Amino acid sequence: MVQEPVTSERASLIEYPCDFPIKVLGTNAEGFAEGVFEVVLRHAPDFDPATVQMRTSGKGNYLSLTCTFHAHSQAQVDALYRELTAHPLVKVVL
Repeated sequence: MVQEPVTSERASLIEYPCDFPIKVLGTNAEGFAEGVFEVVLRHAPDFDPATVQMRTSGKGNYLSLTCTFHAHSQAQVDALYRELTAHPLVKVVL
C-alpha cells in the first residue's frame, strides 16, 4: 500500500480561485453592515457591497448578510473568518 506524503497544509475540497459566499449574522444595529463590508473589503478588495443579500430576523433584532467574494486561497478565507468573528457586533459567521 502506497501512502501519500504528509504535508503541513490541510487538504481543501475547494478549488481556488472561486466565488465564495460567507454569511454573517449580527445585531441589527447602526454600523453593523458597514463594519462587515469594511472587513470583507480588507481581505477581498474586489468585493462589491451592492451584491450583498440582507435579511432581518422576525422581530428585527438581528441582521444576516450574505457576502459573496472572489476567494484566492484558504488562507484568505481563514483570515476573513477570524477578523469577522472578532467584530463586536457579529454573533455568528458561517
